[in-house]
Amino acid sequence: KMATTYESFCLHTTPEKFYIEACDDGADAVLAIDRVSTEISLTVRKDIPPSDQSQPICGIMGTIRMVAGMYLIVITKKKKVGDLLGHAVWKAVDFDIISYKKTMLHLTDNQMQDNKAFLSMMNHVLQTDSFYFATNYDLTHSLQRLANTSPEFQEMSLLERADQRFVWNGHLLRDLFPQTELHKFAFPVVHGFIIMKSCCINGKLFEWNLISRRSCFRAGVRYYVRGIDTEGHAANFVETEQIVQHNGGKASFVQTRGSIPFYWSQRPNLKYKPKPQINKTVDHLDGFQRHFESQILIYGKQVLLNLINQKGSEKPLELAFDKMVTSLGNSMIKYVAFDFHKECSRMRWHRLQILLDIVAETQDEFGYFLVDADGNVLVQQEGIFRSNCMDCLDRTNVIQSLLARRSLQSQLQRLNVLHVGQQIEDQMDFEKIYKNAWADNANACAKQYAGTGALKTDFTRTGRRTQLGLLMDGWNSMIRYYKNNFSDGFRQDSIDLFLGNYSVDEVDLTTPLRELKDWKFLTLPIIMVVAFSMCIICLLMAGDTWTETLAYVLFWGTASVMTFAVILFNGRDFVDAPKLVQKEKMD
Repeated sequence: KMATTYESFCLHTTPEKFYIEACDDGADAVLAIDRVSTEISLTVRKDIPPSDQSQPICGIMGTIRMVAGMYLIVITKKKKVGDLLGHAVWKAVDFDIISYKKTMLHLTDNQMQDNKAFLSMMNHVLQTDSFYFATNYDLTHSLQRLANTSPEFQEMSLLERADQRFVWNGHLLRDLFPQTELHKFAFPVVHGFIIMKSCCINGKLFEWNLISRRSCFRAGVRYYVRGIDTEGHAANFVETEQIVQHNGGKASFVQTRGSIPFYWSQRPNLKYKPKPQINKTVDHLDGFQRHFESQILIYGKQVLLNLINQKGSEKPLELAFDKMVTSLGNSMIKYVAFDFHKECSRMRWHRLQILLDIVAETQDEFGYFLVDADGNVLVQQEGIFRSNCMDCLDRTNVIQSLLARRSLQSQLQRLNVLHVGQQIEDQMDFEKIYKNAWADNANACAKQYAGTGALKTDFTRTGRRTQLGLLMDGWNSMIRYYKNNFSDGFRQDSIDLFLGNYSVDEVDLTTPLRELKDWKFLTLPIIMVVAFSMCIICLLMAGDTWTETLAYVLFWGTASVMTFAVILFNGRDFVDAPKLVQKEKMD
């Protein structure tokens, strides 16, 4: 038995209240929100006064306080992704942020501006385009977790039983959560990627799904959020589950990805690849241990696939990771380092097979979750692969898609879709669906963390590295560079506001948004541009003698190079840094 919420709603707006009416057949309940006292209560349809403003909505995201007061966030448009075990899964496509207050007259100009900034932050997160929900299914849990639950769990509402790591509107629903009678009006919203495909091999139909759930603990953008926090939550942590269904039988294979789990940072400073810094002043083992204790509790044995370079600026991270696993001495954890870039350099992508061979035996031992048509659990997944590279995006996704394919090969044989001796790789139609879906997964995860699509997706899509793919990677790398240096502070602030890591104080309305840049922020770039222009002008308009021209060109040339050097040296002052939360994660 699966808990449910209402499916369709109508929002009626009066000057005093918002009425959210449940429009399901036979429903009479109405959620009333007082626009003045902000109180939320349950009432019935006949209590809704006639209002001129009514609109159908798809659900409630939650409420949030900004400088102007409280706001209600609703989902106004949804798109069906597909059916998971017979339950509709939706993607939230459009949202509305509605103010409780009817005017902004109570605000000063500065407060108006701050409020606008917070609104654009909320809109920015909502437009990341990857929020999913179901009204009668628990999307936050894997099939295996759902199969191993207690009768009490079955009685809970979707909100209560959800895995809090993956509920992205948890903070927005905090006022509604304590009142269980209101839970039928709200569902957990997950952030990540979901794709559902009906496929056919040997004339046998089966459903193939991929679900990536992004953790909302230590969430953020790539260069500002690295490593772990004191609770042991890793940055960019994503659980990816691949599910197959055929003739009532179900199989699932779960993997995780997450930042290298100790305290390190890599703050943007205008350089193309900032140097990662390992924190020298803290006890790494404490957070490291917390991280793995919770991982082992949830997933069982761990194989850590570390795909970073074993030379250059990434090398110290590889050495430290290796050393920590050894000093933890936990038999449930196995560490495997594989220098992805070195092994696959010069397009030698077939060498990924080396890694698959190293872990093949362990993968067979871990197995996967399998249920027959009568609902009997045949096997459970006993352990998990936790992959990471620096960003846990591009290299990680390539490896995960290969491990998942190996698991699928075995699952499809057990479910009698593949004949003995048949390989998935040879099923051309399915292989195309499979590769494209994993590449789409890479892109979604990358957009959420790095701000652009993933790199190396040409390999995931076609199994080959192409020249066009390299060009596209160059383009994406350029956009990533720009965003990481000049717009990521805003993106980090948006996520912190959305998840409640920063909250607007209702009494003290001064916000940290108005921080004045110091003189060099404006002057140096101007000096550099002027000097560079003068250098070009002197070249074009030659003086009386070439020595005179050379002297001018040298003078202005040196001036522009020197200012450029000063800007680079003070790189940190020129990047767009987060303003709202000065967490320990900031170094």
